[in-house]
Amino acid sequence: MKAILNNSLQCPFILNISKTNTMNSFLKYLPVLIITAFFSTSCENKSTLQGYFVDNQEAKNFISQDLPIAMLKLDESKLTSEQRDAYKSVNRLNFLGFKVDANNAEAYNTELTKVKTILSDKKYNELMEFSDKGNRIVVKYIGNDVKADELVVLGSSKTLGFGIVRILGDNMSPDKMANLVSALQYAQMDQGKLQEMMGFFK
Repeated sequence: MKAILNNSLQCPFILNISKTNTMNSFLKYLPVLIITAFFSTSCENKSTLQGYFVDNQEAKNFISQDLPIAMLKLDESKLTSEQRDAYKSVNRLNFLGFKVDANNAEAYNTELTKVKTILSDKKYNELMEFSDKGNRIVVKYIGNDVKADELVVLGSSKTLGFGIVRILGDNMSPDKMANLVSALQYAQMDQGKLQEMMGFFK
């Protein structure tokens, strides 16, 4: 796509448009400009996870929460040095959940497919994937082997719905974050936030 656009922009007939003052020349090549602009806009409008969060934060069947890392209340004395480093590198968590019921199973499948499509982008590297009591958990990240710019956890259940957590921070290490994820099962979450989130899925 970039090659096509670059070649189009370098073509003499497009450059000549800027050099001529006649309306006829402009109208002659206007369709080419419109098509080029259309394809350029189409490339830029690719769905992003952040955009998906924004579009659905107040939508029906969804719940959205911005969560401070402090709500996890981890006992740092029980963490390994790598887990402690990972914990301290996280600034905040963004949560978006979709509740499934007998009347919106089709919508659940549609929305889950949208999320999976976004996360199938090659910029997302897979960190881990596992199942627990019928719940499927997928963890991916944006970055490289040394530094992760964003960690994404997707959990889904056919009886409850799905939840996405965007973990944002500074200098997050994928390996250390993987260790931290295993330690989060022992975290004592803020009860107010936890009850609000869990109550939504009941």
